[in-house]
Amino acid sequence: MSGLSIGQVAERTGLSVHTLRFYEREGLLAQPVRRGTAGHRIYDEGDVDWLGVCIRLRASGMPLTDIRRYTELVRAGQGNEVERLEVLREHRERVLAQMHELGECLKLITHKVAIYEGRLGLRDHVPDCAP
Repeated sequence: MSGLSIGQVAERTGLSVHTLRFYEREGLLAQPVRRGTAGHRIYDEGDVDWLGVCIRLRASGMPLTDIRRYTELVRAGQGNEVERLEVLREHRERVLAQMHELGECLKLITHKVAIYEGRLGLRDHVPDCAP
């Protein structure tokens, strides 16, 4: 049986072997992981692609419960696209709010950097001081 070992998938995705096992236990894989004759996990390219989706969703702050829900919907097949869309729309709104908040944080940090650069003579113009 050809395929990728858990170590190869860990290397390709940047996830640890422990995390891959955790994702499997938590039901975050779109299809059951195949097992070889010795009981070793065997992954395919589809598994690696799906893990890439999970990694991006997780990196964007999606809770594991929502990733699990989305995975369950995908696993169930066609006919639940409305529910999938709702999960993704809700998460998109959270990401957009987070991006806005980070933009505000970046403005403050940029302002403070400019103040200290000005005080240290690293910048010609010093903006108005803020706390």
